[in-house]
Amino acid sequence: MHWESLLLLLLYYNAHATVPLRWNRAMLFPSAHRVKRSSAALLNPVLQKSQDDVDLLFELLLGELEINDDLKISIKDEELASMRKAKAFDTVCNDVIPKSITDIQRLHARLSGYPGMLKREDFERTVLTMVYTAYRAAQSQGHQRETWAETFVTLYKALKHDLMLSSSQTPSSQRT
Repeated sequence: MHWESLLLLLLYYNAHATVPLRWNRAMLFPSAHRVKRSSAALLNPVLQKSQDDVDLLFELLLGELEINDDLKISIKDEELASMRKAKAFDTVCNDVIPKSITDIQRLHARLSGYPGMLKREDFERTVLTMVYTAYRAAQSQGHQRETWAETFVTLYKALKHDLMLSSSQTPSSQRT
């Protein structure tokens, strides 16, 4: 009986010892893995797969964005907004990235405990969250502005840490 109890304890320990790592790696942006019933949203959308995609994302961010009272982000330029990548951008910005201070602070806490380099999609979503945070800081006043600015800085530090990790890696182990 003692042998069976020890085996059961070891299995229990191994099961719980591996869950947090998988949980942390999968849960930076949990809403990216859920499809909303009300939209034809992409499942786990990624915006940047090539240099052209990076250039387009830069153009989308430089173009005029609008955030309405419901915190929905939209691209004002109709021609840009009609592109397929713009629809993925819309999905990421409106269905994936966190929008409240509390949710963004939770993201930062998860980023702080993240083992290793961020995956490409997590890096880009964190950058977009940082852009959103900068916008909210610019639109806020007083204590709210300070809170948004502090949140922006925490995300910046997390991304800087990730970039330092990626620069210390060999080229063959860089983000794919």
